[in-house]
Amino acid sequence: MPLIAANGQLINSGETTGAASSLSSHQRKNTMHQLEYKIMDHGSCDEQVHDWRTNKQRVVFTNGVFDLLHRGHIDYLLKASQLGDKLVVGINNDASVKQINKGTSRPIKDEYSRALIMAALYFVDAVVVFSEPTPLNLIEIISPDVLVKGGDYSAEETNPDSAGYIVGSDHVKQKGGTVKVIPFLPGYSTTALEQKIIDAHLKK
Repeated sequence: MPLIAANGQLINSGETTGAASSLSSHQRKNTMHQLEYKIMDHGSCDEQVHDWRTNKQRVVFTNGVFDLLHRGHIDYLLKASQLGDKLVVGINNDASVKQINKGTSRPIKDEYSRALIMAALYFVDAVVVFSEPTPLNLIEIISPDVLVKGGDYSAEETNPDSAGYIVGSDHVKQKGGTVKVIPFLPGYSTTALEQKIIDAHLKK
């Protein structure tokens, strides 16, 4: 089965051992720096978005906790990236995850680990960790051309108190952008994966 290398190229699974061993320590270090370079603060992301727009590139934004990355996440993020030229992903920091009632055990991975794993996806161009319960402040700073959410949200919902309301959607629309909803891949969720891990542990 083909695998995705750090540089976004496809390699055969049989080639992975040779490919990994052929990387020098210097090359591996440079690759890590490239991933960390994609992790930005609000100001740096705003500057990067401005540069992209100067080159007529459409910016897509989505957000989440992305704690236990699974196939459903990959499917969703890849589809989001195809709605524009550059994909920015906002990630809740550890403290804000606690504020949005994801459960006492969450996050399982710390914010830096979650950001680094996200940056390793070749179709993700920037990762920003935010400290508020919602990414509204970040959305207002970068004003993405396309705002994307997944699941049961509604792109038409305008009532902030509604469960289907997408935070930042009013701002994006006022700036001339679009709001899209991508259905989640059935059968894949972080909650289900976490429970599967717990059940497997209890059986030992």
